[in-house]
Amino acid sequence: MKTNIKNFTDLEVWKRCNDIKINIYNIVKTLPEDEKYGLVSQMRRASISMTANIAEGYGRFHFQENIQFCRQSRGSLYELKDHIRSCFQFKYINKDMTDTTLSKIETAVKIVNGYIRMLKRSKNSAAIIQ
Repeated sequence: MKTNIKNFTDLEVWKRCNDIKINIYNIVKTLPEDEKYGLVSQMRRASISMTANIAEGYGRFHFQENIQFCRQSRGSLYELKDHIRSCFQFKYINKDMTDTTLSKIETAVKIVNGYIRMLKRSKNSAAIIQ
């Protein structure tokens, strides 16, 4: 069963990254004040970047540009993995929160990769038709 995608917010990849963004914003609220311009700032930027790049790529209406923005989103996911590990190493979050968040991020990476594969197939199909 195919769903009708009318907006980037209908994309499963955007939904998963948005959930992570909300999770990250909740985590950074618990970080120490002295991380305000360090980890907090970096984690917020990376989490915003995930969904923003998916949205921007979707709006480009060109497969290759969309793929590139999805790759940027994937890079932000990997950046967040490192930040979450740092939070754990600095004892800002516990092991359960770390494992849960890393698992969500890893799932999102797989979904981004699947979306990129779909875009590549669509690009190739469009090229054959023309």
